[in-house]
Amino acid sequence: MATALQQQLQHKIDHKTKPLGALGMLETIALQAGLIQNTLSPKIINPHIVVFAADHGVAATGLVNPYPQAVTAQMVLNFLNGGAAINVFCKQNHIALAVADAGVNVVFDKTLPIINAKIKMGTGNYVYENAMSLEEVNRAIEKGKNIVTAIAETGCNTIGFGEMGIGNTSSAALIMHHLMQLPLADCVGRGTGANDKQLQQKKETLEAVSNFHHLQKEAISVYELLSRIGGFEIAMMAGAYLQAAQQKMLIVVDGFIATAALLIAKAISEEILPFCIFAHASDEQGHQKMLQHLNAKPLLQLGMRLGEGTGAALAIPLIRSAVIFLNEMASFEAAGVSNKE
Repeated sequence: MATALQQQLQHKIDHKTKPLGALGMLETIALQAGLIQNTLSPKIINPHIVVFAADHGVAATGLVNPYPQAVTAQMVLNFLNGGAAINVFCKQNHIALAVADAGVNVVFDKTLPIINAKIKMGTGNYVYENAMSLEEVNRAIEKGKNIVTAIAETGCNTIGFGEMGIGNTSSAALIMHHLMQLPLADCVGRGTGANDKQLQQKKETLEAVSNFHHLQKEAISVYELLSRIGGFEIAMMAGAYLQAAQQKMLIVVDGFIATAALLIAKAISEEILPFCIFAHASDEQGHQKMLQHLNAKPLLQLGMRLGEGTGAALAIPLIRSAVIFLNEMASFEAAGVSNKE
């Protein structure tokens, strides 16, 4: 049953100078923002995107990734120097950007503007061992929560998350494979651009990983799942999602890896989804199935598969538009425009 606030918001939306439903998904977002913020006049304040970066032990083997592991650290420096797509889009759209080292396999200069949340220098190689200990899983989740708490204290009420980590589409595919109980063939995609031969090797490697860690045979907690095949950036992002919902922030969900981290967070707390707006449908194989699983309707479909939070950065202006029409567009009564009988 609709709450009083929900009815009031819907009335406000329906009586703007437009046909009923004519602003489509913007109307849905306006309603959602009002419900999250518990107001008839929601606002987007100091929006942020946090990019979590970490290395994966499997990436050093080259079995699942066409780019070398060193690219993770190189791209982090590119973020810090303002040269990546996420920097360009955040600057264009007046979004604050933070970069967190969750576990990159280098020691960054202490003078760099980076959040030092490093758990260790990358995960273990899950081909033959666990990616991390349960203690490391819990530390990563807590650090993600703490990062969001600090950002919320700046007044931010809208947040999106991105990631950087060579090999992390493999970890995301394995998470999807286990939590959604789908064949790996439905989950594994080209990532950063694997050719046909590399894609086949990636699939074969991940099938072996799934068998080694019993991902289709054992009912395990998401903490144990992260311990076996996760990434520090994915675990940290899961914690960030949980805290953002706790802070009643509007959460903008990016693409394939960000949605895999959301699957983890949702398994910990079912309360998270009402706070989420899904930015886009990634071109990465499997993301569409994730969105269907979550009954999520993405705002954009641009064929993107870059990561970094770029889809979220492009979606935030649309979310602003939803809030602005709700607050500033005239009603039929105020404008003296005749409504339909």
